[in-house]
This record gives sequence, structure tokens and C-alpha cells, in this order.
Amino acid sequence: MEELRRTYHQSLEHARTELALLAARVVEIIPRATSVLLDGDLQAADAVIKGDADIDAHAVEVEEHCVQILALQAPVATDLRQVLALLKMIAEVERSADLAANICKAARRIYGHDLDPKLRGIVARMGEQATSLFTHAIEAFQENDAAKAAALDDMDAYLDALQKQFIAAIFESQAAGRVDLQVAVQLAMVARFYERIGDHAVNMGERVLYIVTGKVPDHSKPKRARVELDQDLNAVVTPGETEDS
Repeated sequence: MEELRRTYHQSLEHARTELALLAARVVEIIPRATSVLLDGDLQAADAVIKGDADIDAHAVEVEEHCVQILALQAPVATDLRQVLALLKMIAEVERSADLAANICKAARRIYGHDLDPKLRGIVARMGEQATSLFTHAIEAFQENDAAKAAALDDMDAYLDALQKQFIAAIFESQAAGRVDLQVAVQLAMVARFYERIGDHAVNMGERVLYIVTGKVPDHSKPKRARVELDQDLNAVVTPGETEDS
């Protein structure tokens, strides 16, 4: 029995380490994606987009490892919560990497169009805040820190505020003729991508709280800021434009 417990804890620690490494890669690519958008670096955009396949493959490996733990070790109570939370967090990390790649795809679509200083400044701040959110989410996970996990929601509120500023600035620039409609559409989608990265970081924090306290996250209601953003996007996005998957 003692040997079985040792094997279980080794397997669980391996899964936790691999998830932390996977999330660290996302922390690295968020500022890279922001730089791509601001600098129009097509080579860097291609690298981020192609690298997303590696992150997807790594995520599948970690997920399969967690499934093996469930099948072979049959954990219960706190141990079961940890494995279930890991499975959920793998999806949050993988999707965040997809969103960073989507920012690079948007950057390719608007290549050659200069952004005015106000738009550039807000993009830079959104990228910094999204990176900070994900960094703190990893730290909360690695340290099983409930307080740090709970703080993520307030950090996300600041990202939501930046996002609303960005949408308003897009309207202002488009009305003044500084950006054309299709560029405005892509920028509006970029706002969505940053917002969703922040949401995934918050969701990771909620999974940490689940591990520590056993409280099940409540995702039954859409976030208010996302509903408001959807209304703004409907005013900008032309028919047929959808968020990339």
C-alpha cells in the first residue's frame, strides 16, 4: 500500500510539473504575441502560430497522464480533486495558447496598417496585464495559495477595464478615419482574445481554490464584462466575422 501511495504521488507531481511548464510557455508567448501586433513582425507571428501545435501536443500528453492516474490509482477525496482540477486547467492553458496564436493571426491580417499611439498604448497594457494574470495563476497553482488565486478576479477586472477603453478607442480612431473598418474588426477581435486569456487565468485560480477548499467553481452565469463586450463587438464586426478557434 505504501508503495502504491508513493507511485501515486510521484505521478501526480509529474503531472503538476508538466502543467506548470506548459503554462510557463503561455506566459512567454503572450508578450511575444503583443510585440508581433505592435511591431508587425511576420516572422515572429509565424513562429508563435506554428509553436501552438507543440503546445497542443504537450497538453494532450499531460491530459493522458492524468487519465492514467484516474484509471490506475483511483484517487479519492483531496487526491481526486487535484487530478480533476489538473484536467480542467490543462484545457485553460491550451486554449490560452490558441488565443495568443489568434492575436498573431490578427496581426498578419492588419499587416502594413499603422496603429495610432493611443491604440498602441492600450494594446501594450492589455498584454502586460494578461501576462501578469497568467503568471499569478501559475504561482497560485504551484504554491496552492488560495489568497493569490482569489486575487485573480480583481486583476482581471483591470484587464476588462482596459478592454473597454480599447473598444472605445477603436470607435474613435475609425470615426476619425485613422483605421479602416476591416482593421477595426481585427482589433475588436484582439480585444476579445486578451479578455479570454484573462478569463482562463481566473478559471485556473478557481481550480486552485477547488483543490484547497473543495469549493466547486460556478460558471453558470456569463461574466458581465463579456456580455458588454459582445454588445460592443456587434457594433463593429461585420457579418461573417467570427472568433478564430
